[in-house]
Amino acid sequence: MKNQHVLLTGGVGGLGLGVTPAVLEKGGHITIPYVNYQQVERLKGYVNPADFARIRFVTANLSDEVVVARLIDEMPRVDVLIHLVGGFSMGKTDSYSFDAWKADFELNLHTTFLCCKHALRRMRETGYGRIVTVGSRGAVEPVGQLAAYCAAKAGVVALTKAIADETKGTNITANVVLPSVIDTPANREAMGSADADKWVKPQSLAEVICFLASPAAGDIRGAAIPVYGSV
Repeated sequence: MKNQHVLLTGGVGGLGLGVTPAVLEKGGHITIPYVNYQQVERLKGYVNPADFARIRFVTANLSDEVVVARLIDEMPRVDVLIHLVGGFSMGKTDSYSFDAWKADFELNLHTTFLCCKHALRRMRETGYGRIVTVGSRGAVEPVGQLAAYCAAKAGVVALTKAIADETKGTNITANVVLPSVIDTPANREAMGSADADKWVKPQSLAEVICFLASPAAGDIRGAAIPVYGSV
């Protein structure tokens, strides 16, 4: 990805702590939208100081289409979209609030749609692009008390596959990774760390994502790639 322009959403989050350094190591110039500046400060501890200058940070609400469109239009071009933004909450379906259900879809699916829509618009200008989204094992193997999360992530998989079909015959691809539990600080806090050695490491998932985001992956489109670790 040397000298390519990469929109990396969630680049300061838990998974981003693995993906952002990997993209920088491969020569990318990164735009990272963020909400919490403390996470930007945390990222500095994971990135080579010499590479940090290749990151452009922009405060942005990715649920607002006007904001997303402006964010993407301000980039010189969009060679790669890596969309990491997401999150989950738990609860049984018969007691889960509709507001919580809608919030899960807003965070996991709607932001994916908006970023893909406008990144794809820019990619069509140059005829080149790589889109990598993050689904979940739960998207293809749903489990109880995660109905909203699994349904939203299943939507991410369907959206990504649809984009891959729409871009056939071009040098634009779209693929999705399906991690199981990722070993992030937030997941350790929420679930404990007893089984963390079996979880997917952010650095490991980053290598899969970076390959799909590279020119070398031009013949891969519409793939949903499981990255399950030892769970």
